[in-house]
Amino acid sequence: MSGLRRLARLVVVAALGVVLAVTTSQIIADNGLSWAWLYVSLAVAVLAASYSEVLGQSPSSSPTEATAPTAPVVPMLRQLPAPPALFTGRTRELAALSTALEGQGDRGGTVVISAIGGAGGIGKTYLALQWAHDHTERFPDGQLYVNLRGFDPSGEPMAPSVALRGFLDALGVEPAAVPADVEAQVGLYRSLVVGKRILVVLDNARDTAQVVPLLPGSPSCTVVVTSRHQLGGLVTAHVAKPLTLDALSEAEARQLLARHLGEDRLDAAPQAATAILERCAGLPLALSIVAARAALQPDFPLAHLAEELAEAGTRLDALDAGDLNADLRAVFACSYHALEPAAARAFILLGLAPGPDISLRAAASLIGHTVPRARVLLRILEAAHLIRQHTPGRYQLHDLVRLYAAERGHHDLDQPPCTAALRRLADFYLHAAHHASQLLDSHWTVELVLDPPAAGCTPHRVADATAAREWFVAEDACLRAAHQFTHDQGWHTHTWQLPAVLLNFRFLQGHRPEDLRMWRAALVAADQLRDPIAQPMARYGYGIACAHADQYAQAQAYLNQALTLFGHADQLSGQADTHYMLSWTWEQQGNPQQALAHDERALRLHQTLGNIAREARSLNAVGWDHALLGQYEQARSFCEQALALIRTAGDRIIEAANLDSLGYIAHHSGQHHQALDYYQQALTLCRETGDTWSKAGTLEHLGETYHALGRLAETRQAWQQALELFRIQHRTAEAAHVQEHLDALEPTHTDPPGR
Repeated sequence: MSGLRRLARLVVVAALGVVLAVTTSQIIADNGLSWAWLYVSLAVAVLAASYSEVLGQSPSSSPTEATAPTAPVVPMLRQLPAPPALFTGRTRELAALSTALEGQGDRGGTVVISAIGGAGGIGKTYLALQWAHDHTERFPDGQLYVNLRGFDPSGEPMAPSVALRGFLDALGVEPAAVPADVEAQVGLYRSLVVGKRILVVLDNARDTAQVVPLLPGSPSCTVVVTSRHQLGGLVTAHVAKPLTLDALSEAEARQLLARHLGEDRLDAAPQAATAILERCAGLPLALSIVAARAALQPDFPLAHLAEELAEAGTRLDALDAGDLNADLRAVFACSYHALEPAAARAFILLGLAPGPDISLRAAASLIGHTVPRARVLLRILEAAHLIRQHTPGRYQLHDLVRLYAAERGHHDLDQPPCTAALRRLADFYLHAAHHASQLLDSHWTVELVLDPPAAGCTPHRVADATAAREWFVAEDACLRAAHQFTHDQGWHTHTWQLPAVLLNFRFLQGHRPEDLRMWRAALVAADQLRDPIAQPMARYGYGIACAHADQYAQAQAYLNQALTLFGHADQLSGQADTHYMLSWTWEQQGNPQQALAHDERALRLHQTLGNIAREARSLNAVGWDHALLGQYEQARSFCEQALALIRTAGDRIIEAANLDSLGYIAHHSGQHHQALDYYQQALTLCRETGDTWSKAGTLEHLGETYHALGRLAETRQAWQQALELFRIQHRTAEAAHVQEHLDALEPTHTDPPGR
């Protein structure tokens, strides 16, 4: 049949239809429904025959004589949102997702599930979408996507049944064919995807229970889940591959900001750009919010935004682009409000704690719980990606998350509970450091009587000197931050006692610039208290800090004040230690005679007190002074007495110093091989005790002996190691002296054969 004739007949059929409708209405009006039904039946038969003829098929035609009916067409599954336009970095994470996919054959018929976790605003969704779009060819049967709204600031999480209905619709299931029972819906969904290579992206999941009904059962499918929770149940029961996102690196963060604003704009204001990057701390959402604000105000200098971000107290205000999903505070609030009350309180207190991180035991004292209970609460926060356990037993908050936690603390907790928690933490650091210091070197420990720790504080007690050194290294930054906090709060006792209990460890590590600040604050606090022990002790510590900073005149002034005040308090031990330090300041200024006078006074006081270790230390100091004066026989006599005594006392730090003195005496007496033996013994003890201060000096002396023996390669090695330590310890004069020695060596000289 030609096209024109078919069109004409279709017009006729349509006209018959109109006649049918009008006639039917008239029959109903005149004769009732029964006659109308008969008429309609006959008319429909006529119309059907006419329509079939128009299509070229008679009513009696069999299916085999015409075109076979086709199944309903299911639309192509292409549900992924658009790929992120400015995606940056995450090379390692993208590779990890691909590795999981490549290992699909080894899963034993299990669906490959990757669970991307991380804090709000860290870029989980962007990573999932970027990877999905990069690999669409691996899923020829399509991609399903749903935002489960697990932490949506505008509403409640999506029910799994709602997500299922969406998937069934996408798979071509007619609404009437969808079972009413959720379990039946799950079964239908899994039946429809069996054998198909489909990617399922479940974005922003609240928990494992929300995800499980949406998991396909066929190993041909792959699932990517994103969540602010760790989804431990998914990992345990469904062998999901966890992938936790951290903040962007400095280079990645700059690249992201540049892609938003352009390199030219960043290059035009490098200081402002650096400040913005620092204050956004690698959080992609924060960077995107700042970029959006800068893009909306292209004529405003970046310095304006950097200034808004400068104040920690108002930084979150600046990270708001006027939309719920572009408001960092709102994003964090969703995670916070999902916490149980005890975990929420722990989160708040962690945000208020000083220091870059916190140990489990310190957190237990801060929260006021036992260590096992604190571990449970921290695990909840870790599962919510509000804190990160960056090393075993130590926890961190992202800088911006910390600001939010502190803000909630000021809003949700009264001041007395916050103050009590922070005082427990300060007590923890003070008492734990005091105990560790006694183990580290009980003979040098400042004689302090501490007040009992606050109720709820359980200070950590390490087992031995090795554990004490490890604890000090791990807690160093937190101890300094705690001291600054107590100073800011006006807690005077903590402010002077914390530097005192840190003195031994920090002395052994060498001078650091913050020592002066800490002891200056201790001075102010001690004078406020008018404590007869605190005042001389603070001057003693400040004098040591000044001496280590090469400020010898000021050091001697404060040490002499300490000597007088220790005398008023009848503190013989304090007087002896102060004489010992005054001796060292004179020695550093090249005056061993004055040094000897103070060391002899310290020796007499220690002999009166009966402290064997300190007596040995003073004997060694007197012998050292004689050696510097060229009186080697007298020097050897005092130092050998000291060695016998100190080995009785068992103090390896003083023994190392003693062996160094004997090595120096042997070297200057021409007994170079004996000197090498003493120095090697001393270095072994320095390494065992962590005494890097003494180690630097011994390495310098060792180099001198190697040089005297003509072993120049070993000379250079020893002096280079000494130079590195002197520089780390800010010992500028010693570093300059060793550098002169190194410069004087022939750069191409080698050792004689056989050495």
